[in-house]
Amino acid sequence: MGVAANRRQRTWTGYARKPKRGVPEGLWTRCEGCQATVFCKQVEQRLRVCPECDHHFYVPAHKRIEQLLDEGSFEEWFTDLQSVDPLQFEDRKPYAQRLVDEKEKTGLNEAAIVGRGFIKGRPLAIGITDSAFIMGSMASVVGEKLCRTIEMAEKEQLPVIIVSGSGGGARMHEGILSLMQMAKVSASLARYDQNNGLFISVLTNPTMGGVAASFASLGDVILAEPGAMVGFAGPRTILATVRLELPQGFQSSEFLMEHGFVDRIVHRNKLRSEIAHIIDYCGK
Repeated sequence: MGVAANRRQRTWTGYARKPKRGVPEGLWTRCEGCQATVFCKQVEQRLRVCPECDHHFYVPAHKRIEQLLDEGSFEEWFTDLQSVDPLQFEDRKPYAQRLVDEKEKTGLNEAAIVGRGFIKGRPLAIGITDSAFIMGSMASVVGEKLCRTIEMAEKEQLPVIIVSGSGGGARMHEGILSLMQMAKVSASLARYDQNNGLFISVLTNPTMGGVAASFASLGDVILAEPGAMVGFAGPRTILATVRLELPQGFQSSEFLMEHGFVDRIVHRNKLRSEIAHIIDYCGK
């Protein structure tokens, strides 16, 4: 074998022995809507919306604040409120430990963030529930935060925006103390309404259970993101209890729009402008 052939063989062998370079993690993701593999950076640039099918991905509460409110305008309220364990509840793990784990996982103190901010220069009070924290379920602290925010908005004559992303309903770990938050927040909104307050409810995926059955359905104007799952009991629960399969798209925001439960379906990139227009139209 000649010198040139030996050199080629050594070069080929060297390349073959080099470890393969894998694709770095976090560059691509699979869309839950169309199952396409999409570039993460492009999804983020489109406010976490799929560039292929317009599927609206989950958005964490802090990211939602960045998307909706004017930059640097958010002032968080009631950060000192912390959940406790009134029932000493335990399933796969003690509820107290579950709270610690959820705080570490999400960076949130609870399933709701509330405060004051501006949308295109318009002052407002805002609450956002996050499904990443025990499915955004309504615990005592969630209800208390929302009630206090509504009371502050009434005092300062601010419109209220609540962005619902809750798939867990009332939080079973707190029993009736959690369930009563449905009535408590609804009563706060009723008083706010009697004083001519403006409440805009924004439904995102998912908005289910006690949240959908209480404050999320009480907006003066109810907006929804495209394709959001909105309802009380989910399809699996209904199938397991009454042995009925729901019609295709039964609990989608489009179905609710068609039957008069939602006022408008708004793409995420138009939500800021839509809320600002509603506030102006209502003179708030």
